[in-house]
Amino acid sequence: MKLLFGNKKDDLLLRLKKHDPAAQKIFYDQNVKKYLSISRSYINDLYQAEDCVIKAFCKIFKSIESFRSEGSFYGWARRIVVNECLNFIKSNKTVFYLDDISESYLEEIHEEEIIFDFNAQELLDQLPDAYRMVFNLYVFEDYSHQEIADTLQISTAVSKTQLFRAKEKMRKIYFQQQKALKNEHI
Repeated sequence: MKLLFGNKKDDLLLRLKKHDPAAQKIFYDQNVKKYLSISRSYINDLYQAEDCVIKAFCKIFKSIESFRSEGSFYGWARRIVVNECLNFIKSNKTVFYLDDISESYLEEIHEEEIIFDFNAQELLDQLPDAYRMVFNLYVFEDYSHQEIADTLQISTAVSKTQLFRAKEKMRKIYFQQQKALKNEHI
């Protein structure tokens, strides 16, 4: 769809702040797939992920006046989507965080070279909620372990442990999938 207000993102933002339905539709059309992808990285069920995206769009449109133009509007909106997903998980599921593992053990592990021939969403879907939340916040949202700890109300050590375990679980799942693929081709 062609922008009705010119090519400037600022024009669209101004129209959004005036609650212009045409601007809201444009913003929605431009971002719904991206936001659904973000939501799906946190929530396994497609319908629940869609509900979170819809709620996030409503919050974005409703609270757009609170955006102070101090940072990226799209970053602000993305954070609303992520927070909506986290709120959904917190309110609808029980998330258990496992005990800490020693820092020295984490430092001894070296990343292996992995050939990335897989569906990331399938890997994420197989992670427990606690692992997936920490992994997504750290990898996709670029949160520090302290920010994750503050957001999820856990310790930084638990955040590091969850990230480590998420990576390990994804690695195991990946190698199992690769092994199964090799066996199919034999």
